[in-house]
Amino acid sequence: MSQPAIDRAFERRLAALLNGGAQQLLQGGRKGVEKESLRVLPTGELAGSPHPLALGSALTNEHITTDYSEALIELVTPAFTHSWELLQYLLDLHQFVYRHLGDELLWATSMPCAIRRDADIPLAQFGSSHVGRMKTVYRNGLGLRYGRMMQAISGVHFNYSFALPFWEAYAAVRASHRHDAAFTSACYFDLLRNYRRYGWVVLYLFGVSPVVCESFLRGRDVVLPELSHGTAYEPYATSLRMSDVGYRNRNQAGLAVSVNSLEEYIRDLSRAISTPHPAYEALGVEVNGEYRQLNANILQIENEYYSFIRPKRVARSGERPTKALQRAGVEYVEVRALDVSAFDPVGVNQNKLRFLEAFMALCLLKDSAPIGDSEQARLDANHVTVARRGREPGLTLWRDGRDVPMQAWARELLDSMTGICEILDRGDAARPYTQALATQAAKIAQPALTPSARLLEELKGGESFFDLALRMSREHKAYFLDLYPPNEERLKEFASEAQESLRAQRAIETADRGTFEEYLQRYFA
Repeated sequence: MSQPAIDRAFERRLAALLNGGAQQLLQGGRKGVEKESLRVLPTGELAGSPHPLALGSALTNEHITTDYSEALIELVTPAFTHSWELLQYLLDLHQFVYRHLGDELLWATSMPCAIRRDADIPLAQFGSSHVGRMKTVYRNGLGLRYGRMMQAISGVHFNYSFALPFWEAYAAVRASHRHDAAFTSACYFDLLRNYRRYGWVVLYLFGVSPVVCESFLRGRDVVLPELSHGTAYEPYATSLRMSDVGYRNRNQAGLAVSVNSLEEYIRDLSRAISTPHPAYEALGVEVNGEYRQLNANILQIENEYYSFIRPKRVARSGERPTKALQRAGVEYVEVRALDVSAFDPVGVNQNKLRFLEAFMALCLLKDSAPIGDSEQARLDANHVTVARRGREPGLTLWRDGRDVPMQAWARELLDSMTGICEILDRGDAARPYTQALATQAAKIAQPALTPSARLLEELKGGESFFDLALRMSREHKAYFLDLYPPNEERLKEFASEAQESLRAQRAIETADRGTFEEYLQRYFA
């Protein structure tokens, strides 16, 4: 392989941060996690019970909600500056949830099992308010468009923002006269483009869904080899969840959303949520007085757009995501490519979080030219290739018009993170970021160390994926219920938040005015 061109801009920016005394500003980044898990019965079948009342209202509880299904719990941490604080909070959330699940379990893997048909997956319910009803109708539309089984996949989302003081120092590094919302947004879009270029490495390092239950494939035109009875797999897969077997949806294959600028991103998403799609028109919107979907457009709302990473801003009440971005620019990014780790009771670990934080800095600091449409298609293909074949010996990926060995490219990316990890380690003798980087570098040298390879190794004895996931789910439940001493103060806090959220939902329902149709018209106006 010929030597890659040296990224002078990246080296210059990193040196300027190191020499300008601004390195500690990189340490203040804020990180949060959203972790999804299916509620299942002790037999491993999907729970048909409603979201437990003791966990509060899925509509208004900020930290415990549901995603697509009533049985798909989503745990949301606040943003923390230290990953250990984040993990402690996530652990406490799990402990609280498990105290109110009775004999149910949280499924330990991303890929669902033991679901016979779409109709067995109940839609999340958010009460009788207009906003609650809108959320359920939206989910019904997703099920009609893509199938409910795809929506029952769980994941971990990593939310990250650089510290506010960092932007002032970075503006000086970039010789920008301003460090306002426009500058910050433009820099976050640099990051987004580079994540599209390099994010496949996240699938390789952390993907842990090389297998699926055969029930997941039922009724689909996907054929995978059988590993054992009831278990299908790809021998070298890292994350079937993030491949065309899982989320990479053919319905959205023709949807191009540019990340070359905030303006282009908003333009493309706005077009998609206002352009009718003939196949969705054929499904009908309101049929016999019942809403099947919010509208018949390419996307019902912005959140329907599946991507590995999204620019985000906390929206005001009733405000659409694109309007929030338009109003005040990008506040943080949401990395959506992480599988739930069966090897970690909370689904994620500190090494992973530290690596991702350093990787966000790499994507920000590296040179980031605009991406053309044809290049975007090739970059998407790299992600799918690594998702399905990432551990294949001699695997090559497309880079700047030619095929290059994936392993060499991955090594190069991790090598260039060394200086970033040194900055993030300043003042900590244990050098946790450098350690996290070394752990990931070992996986590139030895694919057998990747979580996807570890999972396949666990299944070598003939245990089915279903049985392994059920066993792990039981072990995780025992782990949380046996933890001593529990953080009683925080558990009380969660209990009072749950009660408060139920009151907040009732207040929203009481305050509703007008018809549901009028509410939708106002929302989309």
